[in-house]
Amino acid sequence: MWLSRGNSLSFLPETTRDQKAIAVWLIVSAALVFGMVVLGGVTRLTHSGLSMVNWRPVTGFLPPIGEVEWGQAFDEYKKYPEYQKINKGMTVDGFKQIFWFEFSHRLLGRLIGLVFFIPFLYFTVRRRVGRRLFPKLLVMFVLGGMQGVLGWYMVKSGLVDRPDVSHLRLTAHLGAALLIYGYILWVALGLLGSGTSDNDPAAARLRPFTLVLVAAVGLVALSGGLVAGLDAGFHYNTFPMMGDNWVPDGLFALKPWWTNFIENCTTVQFDHRLLAESLLLAAIGIYLWARRLGLSGRARAALLALAGIMTFQAVLGITTLVLVIPVPLAAAHQAGALVVLACAVWAARALSPVDIDN
Repeated sequence: MWLSRGNSLSFLPETTRDQKAIAVWLIVSAALVFGMVVLGGVTRLTHSGLSMVNWRPVTGFLPPIGEVEWGQAFDEYKKYPEYQKINKGMTVDGFKQIFWFEFSHRLLGRLIGLVFFIPFLYFTVRRRVGRRLFPKLLVMFVLGGMQGVLGWYMVKSGLVDRPDVSHLRLTAHLGAALLIYGYILWVALGLLGSGTSDNDPAAARLRPFTLVLVAAVGLVALSGGLVAGLDAGFHYNTFPMMGDNWVPDGLFALKPWWTNFIENCTTVQFDHRLLAESLLLAAIGIYLWARRLGLSGRARAALLALAGIMTFQAVLGITTLVLVIPVPLAAAHQAGALVVLACAVWAARALSPVDIDN
């Protein structure tokens, strides 16, 4: 906690009770971010993200009320490429259907801001935040605000000529959400005392590999963002082969060569498959190694959970692909990525040194 001394502030370690209260608040915040990402995926899958053509961060928490306001919102939507090139002739009722997805997504973002800011202010004013924890919470708050700006930057890319958001901005928006989500979980688990003694040789050997796993899970999720942004999942709907080949033609059809990794639908889907398969094998291998080293307790449970949920996630991804991307399965697959990330963060945190004074 902190104490005022004149015009300066000094911090003292928070109590265990304070740590648990803050950890619960952070886990609730992470759960809301989880819902935000999944809802964002549904918004993308239903092509609803461009239905709101204005960004009103302060006054935009109310939807249109009455037929007049709905008509005005619809008239604004008609000025932009998505209506003119794709949804020409759409009725007000059809507009409402896509509007509610995007509106709910933005409203949830505002709710997350309040759920984070109000307790943050309370815990700080009540002097329950430790010296080392305060900057971490401040970083979370700043990242959340920047994420809102990044979301509008993404939407703007679809309001110009091409009625679709930039897949690169979409992936950046997803990546920022994953960073916030993972960081919140990491700090919350630390407050709950998750960690391993520095004297545990098995944990010391495994720790670097679990940290790499966290980064790898993020990389696979970002590659999935590119697949979603380019609609690359609709190009090859067979597994394990892509069409009639294990390695499809046209992987490096674009020039310069490096643009294939972010612009070529064939390459993007191939990369996502290869990365996901490699990550699954790595997670299973690390778990088996942990058993051989005699690792026990929460760290071993976390690695088992990671290997298990990744196996389920792979099956879900394959099913989504071969059934040609049905919205419920695609949304579940995106939710599964967040569960995988949570398990990876849990495993890495459980193998990291105990850090009670956050």
